[in-house]
Amino acid sequence: MIFIAVRFTVHADRADEWLDLVADFTAATRAEPGNLFFDWSRSVEDPNQFVLLEAFADGDAGAAHVQSDHFKAGLDSMAEAIASTPEIINVEIPEAQGWGAMAELSPKRPA
Repeated sequence: MIFIAVRFTVHADRADEWLDLVADFTAATRAEPGNLFFDWSRSVEDPNQFVLLEAFADGDAGAAHVQSDHFKAGLDSMAEAIASTPEIINVEIPEAQGWGAMAELSPKRPA
């Protein structure tokens, strides 16, 4: 599995429209056969910062994503809204296929 985390800092006057701006890119990426997840979060400490967590089944799926027309179009639309170059973590996790259950925590029902 290829796991990628990207932190985007957006111009303050564009932050409230960011998720709409990336909506088509998000939908197209989620529809890719090798995409495992593609999830956006907004920082609770900095409303101009968004984090994207994404994963692809393997290197071929990741390469297909980067070569897609919607990837290029998504970057073009994001470039006008970002305030700085995004920060990225990109790692390969052998034999993983997405999210797993957390061993240290499970739900409890009130007594």
